[in-house]
Amino acid sequence: MIGTLIGLILMLRDLSDPAMIGPGMALALVTTLYGAILANVVYKPFSEKLRNLNNHEMLMKRMVVEGIMAIQSGDNPRIVEHKLMVFLPPKHRRASSVG
Repeated sequence: MIGTLIGLILMLRDLSDPAMIGPGMALALVTTLYGAILANVVYKPFSEKLRNLNNHEMLMKRMVVEGIMAIQSGDNPRIVEHKLMVFLPPKHRRASSVG
């Protein structure tokens, strides 16, 4: 974004010389292209990875809070286990005697 602004400033600095418009416009367009490439190739995947890590961490914290609340309320350990198994995807759940 800064490169684009610098290119536009160079382009508009001296409008009396038409030869100066081309290099300034070229700089503005090239830096805009580089910014778009960086945003989509580097920063967007990085953002998605951070979002996934955050969602996983929030799920773990929710599970911990649910488990602590169940233990504090005096639930049977098997019931607590069953409550916490709900958070796991079906392929990661193991058979339980509660049911």
